[in-house]
Amino acid sequence: MSTFSALGISKPLIKGLNELGIKTPSEIQEKAIPILVNGETDFVGQAQTGTGKTAAFGLPLLEHIDPKQEHIQALVLAPTRELCQQIAKQLFKFTKYSEKVFTEAVFGGARIEEQISRLRRPTQVLVATPGRLVDLLQRKAVSLDHVHIVVLDEADEMLSMGFKQDLNKILDHTATKSNKWLFSATMPEGVKKMIQTYLSQKAARVELKKKGANENIEYQFVISDPKDKVKVLLSFLQAQGANRGLIFCNTKAATNTLSKQLQSKNIAAGALEGDMKQKERDKVMRAFKNESLQILVSTDVAARGIDVKGLSYVVHYQVPEHLEYFTHRSGRTGRAGANGLSLCLISEAEINRIRFYEQSLKIKMTRIKD
Repeated sequence: MSTFSALGISKPLIKGLNELGIKTPSEIQEKAIPILVNGETDFVGQAQTGTGKTAAFGLPLLEHIDPKQEHIQALVLAPTRELCQQIAKQLFKFTKYSEKVFTEAVFGGARIEEQISRLRRPTQVLVATPGRLVDLLQRKAVSLDHVHIVVLDEADEMLSMGFKQDLNKILDHTATKSNKWLFSATMPEGVKKMIQTYLSQKAARVELKKKGANENIEYQFVISDPKDKVKVLLSFLQAQGANRGLIFCNTKAATNTLSKQLQSKNIAAGALEGDMKQKERDKVMRAFKNESLQILVSTDVAARGIDVKGLSYVVHYQVPEHLEYFTHRSGRTGRAGANGLSLCLISEAEINRIRFYEQSLKIKMTRIKD
């Protein structure tokens, strides 16, 4: 097993990592960091969510920043405001013992005037959602003239959320003067086309083989009539007592409806979905993190970038179409060596979805009688 020092990371950054309890590189870090630290190159990394991608690109990115230059030198694009905030926070923590690198996060749903005001200060790394960055560029409120690294994190999610045109504008704007590092869990046609269009044919590539499911997670499913679904969920939550968890729905409407249904039963639940204003989202996340909310009901997109420790279970109130969403949801529990539970609530017609999960992930899902 390698060390961060052997991968080319400087001592001040390693000291910051040690304080965060990060001592040993993950697989994506071990393979990506030496390539990104040592050379000017385009890069494609395919790895699942939760494999340590932020440090894989964040540490080399910080090594390439000149703290004495006050302009933006690196740009990180991410699909959601939560992920932008998480990346910016991580970069800040990494640099605790190194020369100060100023990072700013900009995203939709927050007041653009405040973000413009903050960007007037020295900023060396900009973390942004594509839509908000295009707004800022159109207002001439930000300059990317000195950017020499562009990172696309969760490229597949950005495309699936409709950011294709915005990404094209940004990449056209930075194409000739930057190295592009693209990270994606999957490689749909849209991502492949983006790689062909904007990245060098000689781009370095790292692909992590998909691992099986987390062994600390127990997988279960309940078959019930759709009209009894809420009743089945309430029975499960009662059995869980004071345990905390996440419940996933596929749509914003279902998320809001279910959250209200749980609240009507005096359950401390809150909703998180893409159309909420930033202030509302922040309020819900604060309440969930300080444990005044016991349960968070969320859509897949809204949950991107959320990192809450100690969750006992995940409930798929509506099962997702994509396997990647199922593994991403389930991976919210069973972390740091703790045991977790992933429960699917399905109708008889959806049993094939369970068989698909079992076959693809090589897991056994236990049927629980409602």
